[in-house]
Amino acid sequence: MKVLMVGLGGVGQRHLRNLKILIPNDLEVVAYRVRRSPAVISNTLAVEGGISLEEKYHIRAYTDLQKALEEEPEATFIANPSSLHIPVAREVAKAGCHLFIEKPLSDSLEGVDELIETVERNRLVAVVGYQLRFHPCLGWIRELLKAEAIGHLLAVRLEVGEHLPSWHSYEDYRQMYAARKALGGGVILSQIHEMDYVYSLFGMPRRVFALGGKLSRLEIDVEDTASILMECQWNGNVLPVHLHQDFLQKPPSRRCEIVGDAGKIVWDYHGGTLTIWRASQKGPEVRRLERFERNQLFLNEVKHFLACIRGEEKPIVTLRDGANSLKIALAAKQSLEKGEVISVHESEICQKDV
Repeated sequence: MKVLMVGLGGVGQRHLRNLKILIPNDLEVVAYRVRRSPAVISNTLAVEGGISLEEKYHIRAYTDLQKALEEEPEATFIANPSSLHIPVAREVAKAGCHLFIEKPLSDSLEGVDELIETVERNRLVAVVGYQLRFHPCLGWIRELLKAEAIGHLLAVRLEVGEHLPSWHSYEDYRQMYAARKALGGGVILSQIHEMDYVYSLFGMPRRVFALGGKLSRLEIDVEDTASILMECQWNGNVLPVHLHQDFLQKPPSRRCEIVGDAGKIVWDYHGGTLTIWRASQKGPEVRRLERFERNQLFLNEVKHFLACIRGEEKPIVTLRDGANSLKIALAAKQSLEKGEVISVHESEICQKDV
């Protein structure tokens, strides 16, 4: 299988390593590289010296996208900065190549409808890289909600906080896409995973209100803290969903708490636990993930993408899903800037199934 890599930073190289695991004997790699960083990054985010990416992975690299597409790759992984996703993705889709696009889909809605139309017209597989959709705890939450295990839902509280300068030991945090407005950074877009799985569980929020901004002393030109209230729906009733995001916490924190009138569910991502309290029981039920490695999420999403290309599965996170989670994030950013409640609507093109 011939694969085109667009962007070979930390996550791009992770996908490349996982492709080598999943396709050990039949993988051919070409790359479109504008910023040719020489660093080879390991699975533990350490820099490997003495060898280039091209040498280690036998990559044919191009600085011209059309030249790379002349290689006729079957699939493309787009992992360059968020603000650059759509222009590259459109050209790749026009060339008839399947697409894996890292989250967020973009930093604006410009060109998104055109991309979706091109993908559908050419009957391509296109997915957005939300690896948390493949987390076992999220699967358990989905099953518990379907079974009404905690009764009628009353509220959802989510938190994701992580110290930005500690994300990547191999680079200056001030140069990362997450730290730079021009590259589509900021805590709202960079930590969009929670918005995606809120959307997958509860649908599109009707309204969004956000407070926050750049509240720290980090040397960045984007917001580092956001407190977002989303008005979702559950069984025809209002479901308040509160999400806190920040670039500041050490140690990192990632939690989800869902409160019902007959119990509560708490997912502690870093603790590897899902705790269920039921009003009918004296003590909680605790489900633990033993020896779970984070990279398994990335392996599973790439394995799923390859299965979709073979026609064995249907995309779990389509471009339309990616567009809808992006709309939620952009509404939060707009609210943050204006200090107003922002209404959110699914556009007609984003409601259809791919």
